[in-house]
Amino acid sequence: MEVSDYVNESPRPKQKGSGDANQTERRLCQVLLLSFGLLCVIQAILNVSLRLTLYSTHSDCNTTHLPGQCNRLQERFNALTRDTNLLENRNTELTNKIKDLEEERDRLRTNLETAGWWEINSRCYFLSTEQKTWEDSRKYCKSKGADLVVISSEQEQRALYRLDGDAYLLFWIGLYNTTETTGWKWVDGSALTKPFWQSGQPDGGGPNNMEDCVEMYHQNPVLASWNDAPCGAKRGWLCEKDQAEKIRA
Repeated sequence: MEVSDYVNESPRPKQKGSGDANQTERRLCQVLLLSFGLLCVIQAILNVSLRLTLYSTHSDCNTTHLPGQCNRLQERFNALTRDTNLLENRNTELTNKIKDLEEERDRLRTNLETAGWWEINSRCYFLSTEQKTWEDSRKYCKSKGADLVVISSEQEQRALYRLDGDAYLLFWIGLYNTTETTGWKWVDGSALTKPFWQSGQPDGGGPNNMEDCVEMYHQNPVLASWNDAPCGAKRGWLCEKDQAEKIRA
């Protein structure tokens, strides 16, 4: 496809995206909260048992029970008291753990945004404001411990399409044409299974213009925004890395 009508336009400043919540961290928080709730229920039951045992100990020992029976009741009461104290300590530990996780989540989000990355569904994305060739764009991503983005679902395509708001932008993604026989592949080695080509694409650029790399054109419909282009053309680029990876400066 000829893209001379928009290839030389500079990208507009990107708008700050809002990432979805970290799913892995959310699941951990949910487990901790569930454990915390269960411990609270158990503690409440033990508190009731303590009150009943205490009442039974004082009333029965003062009326009909022999000293040996009173001693056993007292031992049971002491054991329940110890269990209650242990549960209270465990509740405090879980509360502090949840607080620490929330603080760590906020710190990571701040670091990501400061470094120009967005967090979406446990993945991190970087959208450039510069322009490079496809190969140089990939080298940049790799220098950050990432790679050009691999888009594997409609959900991810929609999220990345909205990443820069309504700005006009062309950027490289991690899809390229290896040979005529093997066809389109992602930079992670996987084959293309869910394409979002523009109408009439890919067209190879005609006999005199090899177009073996793929760009996303933001002004086209979200599910029809890919175009094959010459790999030597300069575009913005979109990097992707796992959320757990440390952001490199």
